Order: sequence, then C-alpha cells, then structure tokens
Amino acid sequence: MLKSFCILVVFFEAFRLSNVSAGNVCPRPPSVKFALITNEKRIYEPGEEVFYSCEPGYLFRGGQKKIICPQSGKWDLPTIKCEPKTCRFPGPLENGQLHIFDLYYKSFINFTCNEGYTLKGANKSQCLSDSKWSKGLPVCEPVSCSFPKVPKFGKVSLTIQRPGNVSFYNDLVKYQCSLPLALIGNETVQCLANGNWSEIPVCKVVKCPYPPQIENGFRTFAVVRDYNYLETMTYGCNLNYVLDGPREVRCEKAGKWSTMPTCKASCIIPIKRGRIYYNAEKIWIEKLPEKRVQHAEEVAFYCKNKEKKCGYPVLAQCINGTIEVPSCFKEPGRVEYQIHSSSLPSEIKQC
Repeated sequence: MLKSFCILVVFFEAFRLSNVSAGNVCPRPPSVKFALITNEKRIYEPGEEVFYSCEPGYLFRGGQKKIICPQSGKWDLPTIKCEPKTCRFPGPLENGQLHIFDLYYKSFINFTCNEGYTLKGANKSQCLSDSKWSKGLPVCEPVSCSFPKVPKFGKVSLTIQRPGNVSFYNDLVKYQCSLPLALIGNETVQCLANGNWSEIPVCKVVKCPYPPQIENGFRTFAVVRDYNYLETMTYGCNLNYVLDGPREVRCEKAGKWSTMPTCKASCIIPIKRGRIYYNAEKIWIEKLPEKRVQHAEEVAFYCKNKEKKCGYPVLAQCINGTIEVPSCFKEPGRVEYQIHSSSLPSEIKQC
C-alpha cells in the first residue's frame, strides 16, 4: 500500500512539472546587490509577485521594490537600489591618528597613538548596521617616567609639579650639584617615549691647575694651588699694555681654565708734527701724552685733496704696538707747522 502511494506521488509531481514547463513559469528571480527577496522560491507562476528589501546596514535609494512574473517566463531586471549606511566620523584622536578608508557599513577604522603615548581602549572599530561604531574612541595617554635618579651631592628640580612626582613624556627635569662639585653631562634631562629618562648627569670633583702667566701681564692675588670648579682668577697687564679678552677666567668642567686674555702693546704715533683726531677731538700731536694710543684704538690723520683744496680724515688703528700712517698724510715742515699751521689739511675746509 505505501509503495503504491509513493509511486503515485512521484507520478503526480512529474505531471505537475510538465504542465508548469508548458506554461512558461519563471525561475528564481535575479539577485540584487545588497538586497533580499522576501518570498523567494524555486519557480513562480505568471502573475506572481516578488518583493525586494535592502539588507540590514543598507538604505533604499530608489527603484521598484516589486517585480511580477510575466507570461514569457523571463523576469524583468529589478531596479531597486540599495546603498550602504554610513557612520559618523568618530572625531579626532588627541595625541593619536585615525586610519580610515571610508565610513560605510562594515568598514573598519584603526587607531594608533603618537610616539610617547599608549593606547587605552580598542585599537580598531567597525561601522555597524545601525550606523554606530562597534567600539568607542580610545584614549592616548602619555608615557610616564618615575622620579629620576638623584646623583650623589646633587639635586633635581621638576619643571612641572604633578601628584606623586610623576613625569610624563617630554617633561624635563633640571639637575644641580653642590659646589664645588661640577655637573658632568646635560643639566636638563627629558622623559623619553620608552618610559626612561635621557642620560642622567653625575656630580664630580673638578680641579684646575695653577693658572698660567700671560706675556706682558700678571695674575692678581694668586695663591699657588689647585683651583676648584667655578673658582676664578683675575689678570692685569704691565704698563703700556692693555688686556685683550676677559679680565677674569674661570675653572671649567673639563678641568681647564676658560679663554685666557692676552696683553697687547700700545702704539707710539710716528709723526713729529701735525694734528690728529683722537678720542672725539682734534689734538696737536705734541699735546698727546707720550704720543701714545692704546691697542685697538683708532686715530684719524688728515690728508689734502689738492684738486678740491680741502682736507679729509683717514682712520688708522693701533694693533698690538703697530699703527700705519696713511700714505696720503704729509707731515708738514717746521716752518709751515709753526707759522702757516692754518694751511694744514686739518685746518682748512673739509671735503
């Protein structure tokens, strides 16, 4: 009995399919990108309707949501359009970067922090079907450095005071050493991206030897001994010499004295007669004490423009005992100098 029923069912199905094929039924409807068919089945009779809807995460953007199986058995192309939803830009990440291609549904956004900062939260997030991000915006927190090491006989001062004396990336601290010790290394130390401090300085005893003598000069109140870091020595020059450089030198970290001065010789003006311009005034050469000017000082000699019949000054400078008289200067004779001095280049109309 059961075998006869099964044979009958198979025969009926074959008969039905043969009749359907003869009636130009429609096959499965064409698929549409990002769309669903609400009443999908294998075959459709002419006149049957098929409805499309957009998948979750996509929005309807026009076209027809319905197609009908025609008598020809060939579906018309569906015109429904579905476009992915978008998520709002999650906002700037302070001290970090957002790496993103687009804001459409299913897209990912990646988060990274700048150097010296660590990520607290998710490192990526995905745009969901409800136009929201799967994860919230993380936070980039600065790397912290513990209180720096304090060298023996030294002290540390924080540039920024925070609870617990914690310092963050790029914070600076300053070091000092108790005198007479010298700070060897950088005075300022920085909190680095790896949570460590840059190289810590040390405090060391520094000695400089007894300062040397300088030519044509002397040390003032000098005691023959070694000198400590930052101790000073003062120099002076012998008569008719002047200091060129600092009067005071200092014992430095390298155990050497700062730049030493030198003593430069004064100059004797090499003329017997004439008038010069010196120290902002005209002066007859015999009125200048010892005819002497100091190193680096300038003197103007007066020359004559014969064509224009006028006088003009030409500068000369004393350099360590030497001064060159300009070639245009003509030293007057004794009679001209004593009787006709009013005709000298220094006394006539100036050019």
